[in-house]
Amino acid sequence: MTYSIAARCPQTGAFGIAITSSSICVASRCAWVSPLGLVTTQNVTDPALGPAGLALLRQGVGAGGVLATLLAGTPQPAFRQASVIDRYGQVAWHSGAEALPIAAAAEGPGCIALGNLLTHDGVPAAMRDAFLADPALPLAERLLRGLEAGLEAGGETGDEHAAGLHVARTYDWPVVDLRVDWDEAPIAALRTLWDRYAPEQAAFESRARSPATAPSF
Repeated sequence: MTYSIAARCPQTGAFGIAITSSSICVASRCAWVSPLGLVTTQNVTDPALGPAGLALLRQGVGAGGVLATLLAGTPQPAFRQASVIDRYGQVAWHSGAEALPIAAAAEGPGCIALGNLLTHDGVPAAMRDAFLADPALPLAERLLRGLEAGLEAGGETGDEHAAGLHVARTYDWPVVDLRVDWDEAPIAALRTLWDRYAPEQAAFESRARSPATAPSF
């Protein structure tokens, strides 16, 4: 009941995820970012995979090793979809045999689009292609465009109700952490949030680095 796109930006080293679902509060269970890598966990979700995967990435384990460890530690991995991207931009992903049909994935350089209960198996490829179309844009904008392309391509068989956009870079806290937990048009609502937040993102970051000179609002 979920589709997502996750990526590492080779220019900035940032990691990000954009995700949507017909389920409530999807981002709280499924999207996990850090300055050293990311994890997505979806379909019949095991949220424990997120913190465990980020801990392994922090130890320097590569994407393939992290994914193998996570799948070995979760009950019935055939019901899971998961992806991992590490600090080198290596991508590893899993879509189990019991993932809700139609389940599909599309990988690109440093990115992965993954979905289940899709209207057709071309939805992830549409997301990936939209993400890769303009590499000069900020990572969050590219991810959101990927999510919007997934919706335009048909999305999932049910109505989307929740969405999230998350980016981590440099700091232990995410520089973008926007969530729509329940809405009739969550991707459009997420777009509104991002368009409001994007002009202020740098100012909020500067408050952490240099509060004496940071701009006020």
